[in-house]
Amino acid sequence: MIDFTNCRVVPGRAYNGANGSKIAVEYNGEVYMLKFPPSGEKKPTELSYTNSCISEHIASSIFNLIGIRAQETLLGTYTVKAKTKIVCACKDFTVDGKRLFDFCAIKNTIIDSDSNGSGTELEDIMDTIERQKYVAPHILREHFWDVFVTDALLGNFDRHNGNWGFLYDDSRCEAEIAPIYDCGSCLLPQADDKIMQRILLNEEELYARIYQFPTSAIKQNNRKINYWDFMSKAENEDCNKALIRIMQRLDIGKIENLIDTTLYISDLQKEFYKMYLRKRFELIIRPAYERAKLKSKNN
Repeated sequence: MIDFTNCRVVPGRAYNGANGSKIAVEYNGEVYMLKFPPSGEKKPTELSYTNSCISEHIASSIFNLIGIRAQETLLGTYTVKAKTKIVCACKDFTVDGKRLFDFCAIKNTIIDSDSNGSGTELEDIMDTIERQKYVAPHILREHFWDVFVTDALLGNFDRHNGNWGFLYDDSRCEAEIAPIYDCGSCLLPQADDKIMQRILLNEEELYARIYQFPTSAIKQNNRKINYWDFMSKAENEDCNKALIRIMQRLDIGKIENLIDTTLYISDLQKEFYKMYLRKRFELIIRPAYERAKLKSKNN
């Protein structure tokens, strides 16, 4: 177990984001951004703060397991005013001088677009992907849909234009896709023990959190995309191709082993995360994959 409380705070680094405080610390000779959990006091649960740091670590680790490069994360503790909280340490991937540009900033460079950078309408995002000059469009398009499918597995409700993007190397005038980051909205981070137990014991409660919500932050026709509805129709060829790619790399057994070996979480949390992910896999990802595979074969 890791206690970050006495780690040296690295000056001159600050991080955006609305959910929880963030500081830079040095740990084992590397710079990490410590993410503190936002308060849950105004939420209708018994949580004093949300489980977003746990979600951040598990979801980032799952992305890496699947083969989609994500930030390296560690769970640990930090004590402030005699209160010890679980924090997520995210290895800073900009320490080598590369600058992070989120997709919102890239979208703003399309000056003749009718939508602004923060707009998450799917059609506008696809238009920006084709017209941006930073990364080859076909590579970026594949990345977008690989992330979309994985977010569907993880139940991510907040993958907006401000939390994915590019790293730019000024010395080489080159850009690359940034590692996946900001995954704290996966895995129902506001669920306390009572909600977890209720979902584990009640299929109606579980199915509501699979078939109805959480939805994607991406919109189609000004409505947030329902993961199950969108993917089960198998109408988007790029999404279908991503499903086929992801299924070749997705191993539920490895994901469950990851959760079983995660420190700082209770047996109830382990049981809940494993069940939630397995059911989203069985009821959303696998059926959509079968339809995508059939459609690809017919075509």
